[in-house]
Amino acid sequence: MSAEDLEKYETEMELKLYREYRDVVGLFKFVIETERRFYLTNDYELQVHSVQGEVFFEVSMADAWVWDMYRPARFVRKVRVLTFKDVNVEELAKSDLELPSDEAGFGP
Repeated sequence: MSAEDLEKYETEMELKLYREYRDVVGLFKFVIETERRFYLTNDYELQVHSVQGEVFFEVSMADAWVWDMYRPARFVRKVRVLTFKDVNVEELAKSDLELPSDEAGFGP
């Protein structure tokens, strides 16, 4: 497999992943972003731990979708993430998920 073939394959996988994301994002209420992954979920728990002066985060999620093109199944029943890096949590507003109307000058 050439480098060009590999790049084409990865581009196709990213496009497929984006389309899947677009199809499922409306099912979820929260976006959770860690240094390694991006998750969609409706239920999460974030705990901050401090051990011997070191702070780390523990994020638990149930019924989540994970942005990872190398996973054969992106829906996961339970996820537990431990990280020393930042964790970003964003609540998705339903208006953010709506497509622009034709009245706004978008569309055919």
